Amino acid sequence: MNGSSHSAPSVVEMTLKRGPAGLGFNIVGGVDQQYITNDSGIYVARIKEDGAAALDGRLQEGDKIIAINGQNLDNLSHGAAVELFRSAGEEVHLRVQQGLNLQNGPTSSRADGESSSAFGTWTMYTVVTLAVIAAGFMAYKRLRLHPRASRGPF
Repeated sequence: MNGSSHSAPSVVEMTLKRGPAGLGFNIVGGVDQQYITNDSGIYVARIKEDGAAALDGRLQEGDKIIAINGQNLDNLSHGAAVELFRSAGEEVHLRVQQGLNLQNGPTSSRADGESSSAFGTWTMYTVVTLAVIAAGFMAYKRLRLHPRASRGPF
C-alpha cells in the first residue's frame, strides 16, 4: 500500500425507472466531445434534483457509464449515446464505473434526452480566433497606411 486514501474505481449495475423528466441526469463525453483527454467515455455531468437518478441515490456526478441495457458505450459519438438513452425504454439498466477521481469535473451539459454541445469551448475558440484575426488586420492596416520611409543608412 502507498498510504493513499483514494479507493479503486468499482463497477456497479443498476436499473432506473424513467420518470416524467426522463432518467434525471445529464451526460457529457463521446468520441466527438471528449470530456476527459484521451477518453471517449460517457460521464454523468449532473444529477437532477428529484429525478429518477437522484431518488435512486446510487448514480453520482462524475460516474462513467460503461453500458446501457447491455450495449457498450465505447467509441460512440455523444449524439449516438444520447439516442441510446432516448430509446432505452421505461426501465434502463446501467453498468457504471464509480469512484473515479476526475481532474476536470463536469461543467456543462444537457439532459439525458438532449444532446450537449461544446458551445462554451467553441465560443472561447471563436473569440480568441477573432481577436487574433482582428489584431493581425489592424497591424496590416497600420503598416499599409504608415509605411516606414527609407531614410538611408544609420
